[in-house]
Amino acid sequence: MYDKNYEKLQITKEAYDTVCRLESELSDVFDRIDDIECANEAKVLSAFIKNRIAAHHFNPSTGYGYDDVGRDGLDRVFADSFGAEAAIVSPQIISGTHAIFLVLSGILLPGDTMLAISGQPYDTLVEAIGIEGEAEGSLSEYGIKYEKIDLMMNGDFDIPSIEKAVRRLKPKLVHVQRSRGYAWREAILPEKMGDVFHIIKEISPETIIIVDNCYGEFTRKEEPLQYGADIIVGSLIKNPGGGLAPTGGYFAGRKDIVDRIANRLTVPGIGREAGSYFGSYLPFYQGLFSAPHVVAQSLKTSALFAKTFESLGLASMPSSTAERSDIVQALRFKTKEELIEFCRCIQSVSPVDGYVVPEPYAMPGYRSEVIMAAGAFVQGSSIELSADAPIVEPYTGYVQGALNYSHGRLAVMRVLSVLKSE
Repeated sequence: MYDKNYEKLQITKEAYDTVCRLESELSDVFDRIDDIECANEAKVLSAFIKNRIAAHHFNPSTGYGYDDVGRDGLDRVFADSFGAEAAIVSPQIISGTHAIFLVLSGILLPGDTMLAISGQPYDTLVEAIGIEGEAEGSLSEYGIKYEKIDLMMNGDFDIPSIEKAVRRLKPKLVHVQRSRGYAWREAILPEKMGDVFHIIKEISPETIIIVDNCYGEFTRKEEPLQYGADIIVGSLIKNPGGGLAPTGGYFAGRKDIVDRIANRLTVPGIGREAGSYFGSYLPFYQGLFSAPHVVAQSLKTSALFAKTFESLGLASMPSSTAERSDIVQALRFKTKEELIEFCRCIQSVSPVDGYVVPEPYAMPGYRSEVIMAAGAFVQGSSIELSADAPIVEPYTGYVQGALNYSHGRLAVMRVLSVLKSE
């Protein structure tokens, strides 16, 4: 029931009533999300039990970190949760971009070719690969070649072009970005990856397929590894950290490839045998255990945002009833001012820095000015409710996260209150 607590957040009764009506129409969608959550929680719980996780796994380590049971146990739990032969989970990985570059540079050698088959990777990887700019230490500087194939207009893989490119290049590595990044497209369902991965392996069995899994973990019952990917990679301040992991990243998949990348993470010949963390591993374990539920809360929030924008006749992607493969909801605005106001609305209902008014600015790694609303407990965490947008036409905002659906619901009400008042 609407009361004065909503007024404190400048939520109108009209917006409250509208959201209550719209969410009642999403019951089938929410039931589907709950089913996925339970299946993923069963996987994670089984991994904890199988690996006999106990309180001593949460203890810190120092120095070289030899025989660090917390680190090694966390690797095994992640591997089993994702259906991987092996995994490395490290607080020394600073972001998803760092994790992806670590994987790329751990696999590729001078003269090798990387083929991106879902279009150009996310903005923060452009300089790291050497597609643009002159950043020192890029893959291009080391003589690694790069080619890309865009997705088709309907978001499917361009299989004829991929076949030709794989035959011609015999690439060392094929890269797939599961999430949309700043592109107006659907996130790629793991189920849609299987056929193209099979074709690639038939033509070039030695080619290594990696999937940037950021924003996608636990949105489906199976991960890309179950459809033929060799390695998946992501950030712990997104889905798999469950909003509790304070930092870090992971990669998981074939053991021989994981071991090779481990030599780049630390030192050849040492690999995964060393590496300490003088902080408790508790939030990493607890975050993974909570991740299926937190991801489900985020998916429900995204569906409600989509439903609300659909009711206003505004463009959004994916639709409110779509099968989702990431937690991101793309929303279109008519003007730059509306886009900026949307991000400010999200910031205004954030538990941290809710009083701050975000402004567009030139952020390192991005090709245009970006506005970000991120009032999170963990800086930059995008499993917590957040929004961002490049300030370019067509004006598109990207909202993701919500540690609980109640928070996401309040954010939708606040945005709707502002939109209806204009």
